[in-house]
Amino acid sequence: MKQGLLSVWRALTWPWRRFPKTVGGLTGLVALLCLLVVGANAYILLTTDGEATSEVADVPRAEVAIVPGALVNANGKMSGMLADRVKEASLLWHTGKVSKILVSGDHGQWTYDEPDTMRKALVRDGVNPEDIFEDHAGFDTWATMVRARSIFNVRDAVVVTQGFHMPRALFLAEDAGIHVTGLLADQHKWGSQGERSEVREVFSRVKAIWDTTVETPAMAGPRIPIQTADGRESWGPAPPPGTPRAGSPDSSTAAAHLDATAARFRRHHA
Repeated sequence: MKQGLLSVWRALTWPWRRFPKTVGGLTGLVALLCLLVVGANAYILLTTDGEATSEVADVPRAEVAIVPGALVNANGKMSGMLADRVKEASLLWHTGKVSKILVSGDHGQWTYDEPDTMRKALVRDGVNPEDIFEDHAGFDTWATMVRARSIFNVRDAVVVTQGFHMPRALFLAEDAGIHVTGLLADQHKWGSQGERSEVREVFSRVKAIWDTTVETPAMAGPRIPIQTADGRESWGPAPPPGTPRAGSPDSSTAAAHLDATAARFRRHHA
């Protein structure tokens, strides 16, 4: 037994004995990377703790609700996570917690349009079109927050997103110069999808530290201040004729989801 354990130990430590400098260097590099990941996550989580709520009634009034983009399916329907974000933003507007809504997401090609899809759902839910602003270059959360401040002159906002994403979104918004609180959009259990998102978020927080440290540039553009502009000025041109509508067709499923939620809200507050 003892001889067997000794053989295993020798096999495991052979690289150290044969290539001590190489293995030692690699071990140190791995340890450093682990330290960076843990440190970045701890910093973001600790600095944003307690700045979000799941109750609309507890949200302090702000200029605007910022809704970061998420997946729009190939058939044009919003993913569950995105639909929940839009629903909560609509409730903020209907209760007077915000007077404007900024929907920000990926519109890098005509056939995929996150902000336009969100805007159509909000209009169907009764939000005034002029109060909805679209950011078509919110390709990641950092770009969304930088452009919210530099293009739309947002100074005070409520970020609407899921719990796994909220700490990073708040951290990036604050670093971009926005006074911000958060409203959690976690009406569903996300199962394996949520678990994958949690794992991905661990590394996204490291990127957030990098973006704020080096001030990664976001796409520039003409200023459209939410305080004085009509939101429709930000909607952009219609897609060329014949473009597949996979990015932003009207989604009856999303509309029904929002309508049912709004009806429940009105009954509870009647």
